[in-house]
Amino acid sequence: MTDSPVALITGGGSGIGAAVARQLLDAGQRVAVTGRGEARLRGFAEELGDPEGLLTITGNAGDYDQIRAAVEVTLKEFGRLDTVVANAGFATHDSVAEGDPAGWTEMVLTNVLGPALLIRASIDALKETRGRIVLVGSVAGFVPGPGNIYGATKWAVTGLAENTRRQVTEWGVGVTLIAPGRVETPFWDSYGSLPPGHLLTADQIADSVVWAIRQPEGVDINTVVVRPIGQPN
Repeated sequence: MTDSPVALITGGGSGIGAAVARQLLDAGQRVAVTGRGEARLRGFAEELGDPEGLLTITGNAGDYDQIRAAVEVTLKEFGRLDTVVANAGFATHDSVAEGDPAGWTEMVLTNVLGPALLIRASIDALKETRGRIVLVGSVAGFVPGPGNIYGATKWAVTGLAENTRRQVTEWGVGVTLIAPGRVETPFWDSYGSLPPGHLLTADQIADSVVWAIRQPEGVDINTVVVRPIGQPN
């Protein structure tokens, strides 16, 4: 166990992040998850039976001091870091012409700055293990939606993935962008209802994340777009 790979997942207490954590733990890896809600993280750990290989860290993905502290705690607890998954994010579900700007700052900080801060905080450790950066983007980061501010943040994540890859590949660090379509997760809670049509599950997206993480040495999977059958955009 002491030599098993280690992953740090932001927003790991529910949804896609929690599903990735479960699969990696099942595969024998050690996992640290961050989230703003201490109660949610505690409930997640209890649900899994408080496994020895799980570390929960309360913190804000958009705050550099907190994300740097999460990396440091992970390294102190587990001794290494092989993968970071920038999963924390949310949507205000409104538009640039008609929405409420009050929620936009926090969304941009979490969705755009958060992944960049995680990369900055973890890159030295990832160089040592020749590890992997996984950014959870969105189909909205490829297909423009009318007035969609959330989509604009995910376009930024799409660009960040390739910009990062071009720098860190020389250090043996891989970068993967996972861009889900519609997924049944707490993401839709603030929207008020699930969107129509078939939805993917968090576990189905986690399958793609874990597949990318477990590629053989020297293989760099860069962009994976995963839609449910029937999603037109």
